[in-house]
Amino acid sequence: MSTFDVVVIGAGPSGITAALTAANRGLRTALIDEQLSPGGQIYRNVDAVDNGMQTILGPEYLHGRTLTTRLQHSTVTRIQGASVWQISDDLEIAYLQAGVSKTLSARHLILATGAMERPSPMPGWTLPGVMNAGAAQIMMKTAAAVPSGDVVLVGDGPLLLLVGKQLLDAGASIKGLIQTSPIAQAGKAMRHLPKALLAPGYLIKGLRLLTHLRAGRVPFFRTDEAVNILGSDRVRGVSFIHKGQRIELTVDTVLLHHGVIPNVQITRMLRLEHRWDVDQQTWKPCCDGHGRSSNPSITICGDGAGIAGALAAEASGAIAGLDACFALGNLSEGERQKLVRRPARAHRRQLRIRPFLDTLYRAPEWLSAPLDETVVCRCEEVTAGQIREMARLGCKGPNQTKFFSRSGMGPCQGRMCGLTVSSILAAENGVSIEETGYYRIRPPLKPIPLLALSQARVARSAGTERNSQPNEDPTHE
Repeated sequence: MSTFDVVVIGAGPSGITAALTAANRGLRTALIDEQLSPGGQIYRNVDAVDNGMQTILGPEYLHGRTLTTRLQHSTVTRIQGASVWQISDDLEIAYLQAGVSKTLSARHLILATGAMERPSPMPGWTLPGVMNAGAAQIMMKTAAAVPSGDVVLVGDGPLLLLVGKQLLDAGASIKGLIQTSPIAQAGKAMRHLPKALLAPGYLIKGLRLLTHLRAGRVPFFRTDEAVNILGSDRVRGVSFIHKGQRIELTVDTVLLHHGVIPNVQITRMLRLEHRWDVDQQTWKPCCDGHGRSSNPSITICGDGAGIAGALAAEASGAIAGLDACFALGNLSEGERQKLVRRPARAHRRQLRIRPFLDTLYRAPEWLSAPLDETVVCRCEEVTAGQIREMARLGCKGPNQTKFFSRSGMGPCQGRMCGLTVSSILAAENGVSIEETGYYRIRPPLKPIPLLALSQARVARSAGTERNSQPNEDPTHE
C-alpha cells in the first residue's frame, strides 16, 4: 500500500489547487477523483469539450484549463475514475477503480468533495423527463447534447439562469422559467447590496443573464406555492399559481434547481463536527480559518466547506494546501501566515456577494415541507406523509426513520432525502434541525461489488499478517 504525505479527494478547482500547493512544496501528493479527467463538476470535461460548445459554455468555464494544465505538468499522482468508499481513522483510504478495490494511506487528508444540488421534492419530481439543471449542463459539457422538445426551468439562483442561457444558445426550446424564491426575499437582500457592490462582476453577470434570457423571449413566471409536475409514465407538463391564476404548461423536460449545498457524505462518515448554516439552509463541517476540521489530520476546502463558488474554491484550495504543509512540518507558522495572505484576500473578495445571493435566492419553505404524497426518499419510495407518521410514532431523528421506513437506506445513503427528512421531523416534533440531526453515514460510502469488497478484505488481512509481530493478533483492529 502506497503512503503519501497528502491525499486530496476531489479534483475540482479547490482540490487541484490544494494538490498543486502541497506538491510544489515538495510533499508527496495524490489526487483522487471519480471522473476520468480533472475539473470537477464546474470544469467537467474542460480539456476535451468541442469548439462549438466552448463558445456556449463561456470563458469562465474555459478558465478550468489553466488548472488542469498546471496539474498535468506537476508531480501530483493522479488517480482518476476512482470512487472512495471507505476512510479509516488512521487515514487509510479505500477506493474502487476499474472494478478493483485499492488502498493508499495519507499523513494528512484534504477533502475537496464540492457541492451537490439541493434536492427539490415536489409532486412528480421522480418522473422520467425531470432532472436537475446541473445534469443538463453536464450533458452539454460531456456530449454537446441538449434536451429535445419543450423545456421548463423551475427554481431560482445563478446556476439556473446560467443553464437557461446556455441551453438557449445551444438551440433548446425553453417554454418558461418558473422562479420559486419568495418575492419578499428581494427586499431582505437589499440590506446586503452595499457589500455586494464590492463584487460588481457578479451583479453585472447576473443582469446580463437576465437580459439575455428576456431577449430570447423566455417567459418568466413567479410562484409562492408548490409546483406540480404532471404526468404518469413521464413528464407531460407543469402546473403552478402565477399572479393568482393557475397556469399549466405542456413540456417534455423539467429542469429543477434550488441552489447547491455542501456534499457532506465523507465528512459525516468520518464523524467530523458539523453545524447548521441558517443563511445557506444546509449542514456544513466545522472548520477554522485555514480549513482545518475537528480532526487535526483533515482539512476541508471548496464548496464542501460552505458554498462560495468556483473562484472562492480555488483560493480556499491554496489555503488548505498550505495548512497541510504546516500540519506536516513543511512550513513554519510565520511562513504559512506570509504565504496565505494572497489566497485569503482572494477568498474574502469572493465571499462579499454571498449574503446577497443567499438571501435573494433562499429556497421556498414548501420545499422543506412537501405535501404528504410527495416522494422524499427516492431510493426506497418513502413519502413525506410516511416521514410525518414516523414522527408521530416517536421518531426524533432521521436514523430512527431508517428502522421504521427504510428512508436513507438506499444506494444514495440519504443524499437526496437527508435535508428534507430532517426538516420534516424537526417541524413535526417542534424542535430545531440541529437537535434533529442528520443520517449516520457508514461505509461503503457508495455501492461496490461484493467481489471487490471481499478482495479488499483479503488484501488487508494479508497485509496485517505480514506486518504483525509474533505476539500480535493480526485480526485485531
